[in-house]
Amino acid sequence: MLNLDQAIVNFDRALRTLFAPAQSVRPVPGADLPEAPLEEKEKRLAGALMRVNHSGEICAQALYQGQSLTARELPARQALEQASREETEHLAWCEQRIRALGSRKSLLNPLWYGGSLALGAFAGALGDKWNLGFLAETERRVERHLEGHLRRLPARDEKSRAVLEQMKADEAQHAATALAHGGAELPLPAKLAMKLASRVMTGIAFRV
Repeated sequence: MLNLDQAIVNFDRALRTLFAPAQSVRPVPGADLPEAPLEEKEKRLAGALMRVNHSGEICAQALYQGQSLTARELPARQALEQASREETEHLAWCEQRIRALGSRKSLLNPLWYGGSLALGAFAGALGDKWNLGFLAETERRVERHLEGHLRRLPARDEKSRAVLEQMKADEAQHAATALAHGGAELPLPAKLAMKLASRVMTGIAFRV
């Protein structure tokens, strides 16, 4: 059970994730590429796609926070913390592209965060092999989701494309790391439930 200090730290982390600008240690992918002159329709589409990806990274931060709280062994916590650090960079990259495209973040990010935090804590409570298995399946699903966005992005938006391609590579590495640390393959019903939840979130975040 959380003590007061841990509760304060985790509450502060939630506030910073939702309301403070995210920071990136690595250079932003595509920073050296010129900003393409997109038509208004193209900018709206690219902005909506990056808003979805930003919300996905909000969910990732909350998931890993919840999973870390209930992880039992150090290797599992370390894998989750490493993934979380790189997801914070993804958050910063998405925020930058959202601003550059003249778009906005999802109004429902606090809702996505709260639900994902509870889901992550539940996954961690099931034991480390399922905790890491959940991490691996989450990253696989995000990787497939990013593949779809890469196909939908306006062809001229090379800066957004560079961001999504690096995110995709990172997600694949996170999944491999989780499995290498003993993550178990999730049962089919769990995978289907995750697929449905992902569709609901991405569909709403695209518009709201």
